Amino acid sequence: MRGMGNMQGMMKQMQKMQKEMETTKADFDLKEFKGQAGNGLVEVTMTGDKRVKDIVIKPEVVDPDDVEMIQDLVLAATNDVLEIIDSETERVMGKYAKSIPGF
Repeated sequence: MRGMGNMQGMMKQMQKMQKEMETTKADFDLKEFKGQAGNGLVEVTMTGDKRVKDIVIKPEVVDPDDVEMIQDLVLAATNDVLEIIDSETERVMGKYAKSIPGF
C-alpha cells in the first residue's frame, strides 16, 4: 500500500495544476491583443479567446475608389493579431502541457 500515498499526492498535484490552468486560461481570455497592418493604418483588437473587440481604420487609408485595399489591410491586421494570440497562448498555456507526462 506504499504506492497509494504517492498516487494521492500526484492526484492532488494534478488537481492543483488544473485549477491554476483554469485560472490562467480565464485571465488570458480577458486579455486584449492588438494586430496591425499598413504601418498602423488598420488595427484590430481581440481578446485571448479570439473575440474581435475593436477595428480602427485611420482616415488617411480611406479611398472610396479602392475599398479592396482597406479589406486587405483589415484581413492582414486580423491575421496579425491571431498570430500574436496563438504565440502568447503557447507561451502562457504551454507550461501546463509540458508538465503532463506523455503530452
